[in-house]
Amino acid sequence: MRSSFHSQFLALDALLADTRQYWQLLAFDHTDIPWPELKSALLSLSDEQVTALDHEPKALVSFLAPYIPALSALPALTTLVQEEADRPEFPFWLSNGIKGRKLTQLQDFVAHVYQAKRPVLEWCAGKGHLGRLLAYLGAEHVDSVELQAALCQQGQHSAEQQNLAMTFHCADVLKDPVAQYFQPRQQAVALHACGRLHQSFMAQACAAGCEQISLSPCCYHLFTEPTYQPMSDLAAHSTLALSHSDMKLALQETVTAPGRVARIRKREVQWRLAFDALRRDVTGDTRYLSVPSVNKAIFSGEFVDFCHWAAEQKQLDLPARFDADHYLAQGRARQRITERIELVRHAFRRAIELWLVLDRVLYLEQAGYDVSLSEFCHKSLTPRNILIQATRCRSAE
Repeated sequence: MRSSFHSQFLALDALLADTRQYWQLLAFDHTDIPWPELKSALLSLSDEQVTALDHEPKALVSFLAPYIPALSALPALTTLVQEEADRPEFPFWLSNGIKGRKLTQLQDFVAHVYQAKRPVLEWCAGKGHLGRLLAYLGAEHVDSVELQAALCQQGQHSAEQQNLAMTFHCADVLKDPVAQYFQPRQQAVALHACGRLHQSFMAQACAAGCEQISLSPCCYHLFTEPTYQPMSDLAAHSTLALSHSDMKLALQETVTAPGRVARIRKREVQWRLAFDALRRDVTGDTRYLSVPSVNKAIFSGEFVDFCHWAAEQKQLDLPARFDADHYLAQGRARQRITERIELVRHAFRRAIELWLVLDRVLYLEQAGYDVSLSEFCHKSLTPRNILIQATRCRSAE
């Protein structure tokens, strides 16, 4: 029998395919609004209104729906249940060293996934913060798998000091044999393992027939092929071909950054676009050419210095003198365009993420699991707040 996730995926897939001209593009490639029907409405927005809409997904969809009618279906397709669960309290000595918002995330995740008296496998464990909380609550034993030996040592030391039933295993989960860590009578947990790390986790847990699989996925593009490789049979038949850029779009809703960070980011975009205008004049090449990431300190300096650094990265000879103010003005004008293009793309962020998440849900159902999908915390703690819970069906045993 087909689950409700099957029909939800098909509806999202059709919506994204029909609207791909609005989200499957790169804003920096364009010097003007690429949608004539939206140009007037977008350019009439002040910068403050753009920022406000960007932080209010429901208001953004309402603003754009008259021009993109398909968006009206998004709220029903992308709203998940936020199940209530009592946030457990932990003693100071256990939570010491876990920073404020991270601790609250962990408490909420644990509140939703803890299964009493069951062995746990903690995937991509870091120092084992999640595993320690589960062990304290009464998990039978926690096996924590982590790449970095130093983190394993720190985690094991903390567990022994706190008399918690935990064992750390140092492994590169994408290269080393890890099947031995998965057992049928076990709950496998992964909080914010990135891309192929959580995909490998799911595959190993399904192969072992773990009783319970609990994960909150993150950074869908990392450690993956340039074009997304679907996990479920249904997604494999989709006409969508998601690039890394498309998958990164799903991650662009962030908790509001401090004012200084936001200002530096805004200046960085302006300078990159201003340099691109200079580069176009020097080379005659009208295609956007990206410049590598760089320490943000450079954007607290002078624009001319950034131009010389960027030119060096691209083996470009700049004129001895150029009108920096002229190109900064072009950068500001381009930035106004790109921010409004990005605003339209951002209306599809959650839809793309849910498409990716539902691919994972359908994969787990194919493997013989009953699956639930919910939000384990408010997005103010983390926009990556989706929880996939899978329980092995008795008929699959």
